[in-house]
Amino acid sequence: MGIVNIDDALHEEVRKAGRIMCRSINAQAEFWMKIGMIAESNPTLSFNEIVQRQFAEAGMDAKTYMRVPS
Repeated sequence: MGIVNIDDALHEEVRKAGRIMCRSINAQAEFWMKIGMIAESNPTLSFNEIVQRQFAEAGMDAKTYMRVPS
């Protein structure tokens, strides 16, 4: 575990998003970093495709938790 220095404006955005998504500031920042890392490694995937893959890797059905086109 370490400390990451980020701009005050970005910190405020993380705080707001975390509140909306019922995540702590750290959990929201970790989520954004993880999705960003996956997106950079897989530039052709959409956000929804990334999230679906994360559900699948966790052994969960994404259709239960999000609208997934048939």
